[in-house]
Amino acid sequence: MSRETREQRDPRWSGLSYESPPVQEGSVEGPQQPPVVRKVTGAKGDRLTIFDNEVNSFLDNMFGPRDARVRGWLMLDSYLPTFFLTVIYLLSIWLGNKYMKNRPALSLRGILIFYNLGITLLSLYMLVELILATWEGGYNLQCQNLVSAGEADIRVARVLWWYYFSKLIEFMDTIFFVLRKKTNQITFLHVYHHTSMFNIWWCVLNWIPCGQSFFGPTLNSFIHILMYSYYGLSVIPSMHKYLWWKKYLTQAQLIQFVLTISHTLSAVVIPCGFPFGCLIFQSSYMLTLVILFLNFYVRTYRKKPLTQESKEKLAGKEVTNGFPKVHFTEANGIGDKKAL
Repeated sequence: MSRETREQRDPRWSGLSYESPPVQEGSVEGPQQPPVVRKVTGAKGDRLTIFDNEVNSFLDNMFGPRDARVRGWLMLDSYLPTFFLTVIYLLSIWLGNKYMKNRPALSLRGILIFYNLGITLLSLYMLVELILATWEGGYNLQCQNLVSAGEADIRVARVLWWYYFSKLIEFMDTIFFVLRKKTNQITFLHVYHHTSMFNIWWCVLNWIPCGQSFFGPTLNSFIHILMYSYYGLSVIPSMHKYLWWKKYLTQAQLIQFVLTISHTLSAVVIPCGFPFGCLIFQSSYMLTLVILFLNFYVRTYRKKPLTQESKEKLAGKEVTNGFPKVHFTEANGIGDKKAL
């Protein structure tokens, strides 16, 4: 029955918009995949629904049918929540810095301990669950497709949803920098990494929510256990003397990116049915992170020889642990020696 006929026979059908979920190759149409029906209320609701449909249609045309197994999962059916949350994040940085400009920095010590502990525990859960799920599914480390592991693929996808959602939680990293007036920490690398990961993983969950996608989050969860443990301990003054290993976290992140690129390209060399375009995109994106993190590492930790003029300028200034105090910056609560 056409939409026009339904509306003529029963006015209750008027004002409804319809979306038939795209069917992934190999899936079966039936009662388990009903059409999505959205009620349009008023002009604003109508415009928002039209915009939402256009955005999602554009993405479907660009990337093809979505994975039906994640249909209806929180924040996945529409791109708008992810997009608007990203915009709010960027506006919060700009407006927050303006608000804090003439106000004293906040300590937030208790909140930071709780926050970093929470991220550490979430990362631990994701690491353990990904290892167990991929082991259960008999995942091939070199290349794993999207459909062969059955229920284990669903288990992996559930963990990867939490990984996607954790990128939203990690927006708070930047908000804490704003409230504590650590604007030197809000670099292009920091903002680019946070915004891009959240948006890219929305796409991953919709089109490639398991299979080869498991490897990067597994490594990243391990790195985040170390990183957020460090940040949590760094807000406790008595622990500062034990936190000499910050630069090794950046080295570990660089190793993580190189391993992820290698793992991704291995599926290009010996394919297993995982989408080729996704592999190329992931490798290209990870390469940008390698370049940006390497640049950060060189600028931050590479010691430059002091000229006589520099030595004279530093003479008489307060020195802490062999470094002038003016060259200390704080990263989530701990003094961090910067290269001179």
